[in-house]
Amino acid sequence: MSRRSDARDADFTAFMTQAGPALLRTAWLLTGDHDKAQELTQASLVKTYVAWPRVREGEALAYARRILVSHRTDVWRATRRELVTDAPPEQDERRSRRDDVQTSDDRDLVVRLLRTLPEQQRTVVVLRYYTDLSEQATAEVLGISVGAVKSAGSRGLAALRAALAAAHAADASRTPERTERERSAR
Repeated sequence: MSRRSDARDADFTAFMTQAGPALLRTAWLLTGDHDKAQELTQASLVKTYVAWPRVREGEALAYARRILVSHRTDVWRATRRELVTDAPPEQDERRSRRDDVQTSDDRDLVVRLLRTLPEQQRTVVVLRYYTDLSEQATAEVLGISVGAVKSAGSRGLAALRAALAAAHAADASRTPERTERERSAR
């Protein structure tokens, strides 16, 4: 191997070590499934490695994130079997206490609700609010206008807020006595 390819491999390895967890987290938020997120991250890292000589210094993460989102969209289009519904997934009936576990439950609920959003809204919400990209950067990653990012983000957040409010209202309406009756009826 030449020194040039050794340096390239070392640079990519350093990038992968640093950016891998962030890419995996983004992939998980986009897919909602740990195994699919790992596959998506791996595929995007492979494509990034192949293109590594063309990646501009300082823009490697943005380049890899763009590949990740594009690959997710391609896979989604090729295997679209998702059932789009108006109703959020049913709440876990075992949840009755609002304590420290609630934060984890809310996070889980938000991730599940993300899966109910249309593809573009979900992608915009994840890139804007979970990976903290600017509107301009999100627009560049997705290849859409800044206005489309604002619109999709606004609609996605509104849908998430409404679904979360409905979920919390349903949770609050459940009395401990009613929850106990439901458990004993099973």
